[in-house]
Amino acid sequence: MDSLALGADLGPEPVVDEHSPVTLFVNGEEATLTVDHRATVLETLRERFGLTGAKKGCDHGQCGACTVLVEGRRINSCLLLAVTQDGATITTVEGLADGESLHPVQQAFVERDALQCGFCTPGQICSAVGMLREAADGRPSHITDPDTATGPVALDADEIRERMSGNLCRCGAYPRIVEAIEDVIE
Repeated sequence: MDSLALGADLGPEPVVDEHSPVTLFVNGEEATLTVDHRATVLETLRERFGLTGAKKGCDHGQCGACTVLVEGRRINSCLLLAVTQDGATITTVEGLADGESLHPVQQAFVERDALQCGFCTPGQICSAVGMLREAADGRPSHITDPDTATGPVALDADEIRERMSGNLCRCGAYPRIVEAIEDVIE
C-alpha cells in the first residue's frame, strides 16, 4: 500500500498567518485593533501605539525593562501575547502622569536622580508602582515575615530590594531607586 494512503508524515504544517481583533484600554484610551497572534504586548505598545517607554531588554522576562501594569499588576510585557489581553487595562510609564503632574514615583525618581542611562527606568517605575500596590494589598514577598503579615506589608529597604529584584539596572542605580521608593512611602 502507498505510504500516502496510510497517512504518512508529509512534513510540517504550513505556517498560517493568524490575526484577531482585540480591544485594549491603554493609558485610559480604548483602542480596537487586529493583532498577529504572535505579537507580544511589548511589541504592540511600541509598534502600534508608539509608546516606547517600555523597552525590549532581554526578551526573556528576566530584566524587567519591559514592565508595564496590566489590570494594576506589574507584568513583563515581552512575555505576554497581546491577543490574550482582550479587554485588559494596560498602563505604561507614559500613562502614569496626570497631565503635566508626574506620578509620585516618577517625581521621586527625578528628585533622587534614580537613573543613569535611563534604559531600565520606565520598567523600574512601573514595577515600583505595582510593588507599592502589592504591599498595600498585603501580598507578602519571599522575605516578608509570615507571622506578622496581616494587612499592608511594611516596606523597609530590604523588602523594597526583594520586591524590585526582577528589575535589573546595568548602571547600578539601585541605592537611589530604593531611596526614591522610600520617599514615596513616607
